Amino acid sequence: MSASVVATPEYEESGWTVDFWLDPACPLTRYTARWIVQIANEVQLTVRWRVMSLSVLNEHRDDDPEGDTHGYLWVPARVAIAVQTAHGHDALGTFYSALWTDPHGAEREWIGDISEALSRSGLPTSLAGAGMNTGHDAELRHSHHDGLDRIEAEAGTPVLAITTPQGDKRAFFGPVLRDAVDREDAITLWEALRQLSSVRAFRELKS
Repeated sequence: MSASVVATPEYEESGWTVDFWLDPACPLTRYTARWIVQIANEVQLTVRWRVMSLSVLNEHRDDDPEGDTHGYLWVPARVAIAVQTAHGHDALGTFYSALWTDPHGAEREWIGDISEALSRSGLPTSLAGAGMNTGHDAELRHSHHDGLDRIEAEAGTPVLAITTPQGDKRAFFGPVLRDAVDREDAITLWEALRQLSSVRAFRELKS
């Protein structure tokens, strides 16, 4: 079936919310973020962007699975939490999008210049300095654990916490995507996640 003729599912209720925790430098998380933006307007979904950190997740491990021996991943996470703290969740979403796109809107394979992304987002470029110190680490850890502590199983980035129109809340690690998805798959994936959210006994699914 062509994606151009796929009907958007009809929802009797509106008002779904997704709190989306991300490490801003994770390439796979970027695919998930693009997916959630893609379907947000179609299913009347509100997205609140929040920061987690692979650096915080792995700091007590003997071997860092990210191989970040120089601590580079702390930098974008610290800047992102500075944005979230000072300017809110919507500003974080705008900055995150700018970080992964060039000035013409094309997707990058890796994050761009942090100062340039801040400027293009209408944010003070002075926030880039937050990446080089520990001044926002308390806020980073709080935001990180606010997301990760909702998951009973082992988790990473992204974490999605879904609130239904009735106020029921469920949190998931993922979905983790390995590529961008078209409209048909985007709607199918959201519908599957929405259905899983309604099964209170559901805990974890991996492939």
